[in-house]
Amino acid sequence: MSRSPWITGTLLLLAAVVPASFEAEIDCADLRMGQFLCPDPSRRDHIDPKTQQLRGCTKEGKAKVWCLAVDGIVCSETKNGTFTREMPCKWTNGYHFDTALLLSVFLGMFGVDRFYLGYPAIGLLKFCTLGFMFLGQLVDVILIATQVVGPADGSAYVIPFYGPGIAVVRSDNWTYRLPQDNW
Repeated sequence: MSRSPWITGTLLLLAAVVPASFEAEIDCADLRMGQFLCPDPSRRDHIDPKTQQLRGCTKEGKAKVWCLAVDGIVCSETKNGTFTREMPCKWTNGYHFDTALLLSVFLGMFGVDRFYLGYPAIGLLKFCTLGFMFLGQLVDVILIATQVVGPADGSAYVIPFYGPGIAVVRSDNWTYRLPQDNW
């Protein structure tokens, strides 16, 4: 069975005109979870080695990172599958967690840890009382280790990105607690 040249020509014309894959150009700021991946794993430079946080982290705790949309989605901003999105981060100002903890353990009775973190009044008080007779030193070691006490300027500690950082989960009057089976 041979096809007529008219049918073959029509099929070739349709194959050239109709795209093989359908791509939608949309505003990628409106994508739902599962339609994008942030930060883009093909980019290896999204973590600042100095602060161990996302590059460009501001005092408001936001950083713009490059994200990757799923196949078939073209972003109207960049005309390809990548776009930028704000992600939460911890703004740091150069205070290292391990330095603060070591100062608290070894020189906490002299208040050096509090001077380092920017609390000169408490540091002077600890210096004059020998760390509140070593009881204040013990309390400060626990408070710094649990990251309850941080730098006085409101920044976060410099901790490795996948290090021992603590994320505090708080509840208020609008928090709903799901009862467990053993309650």
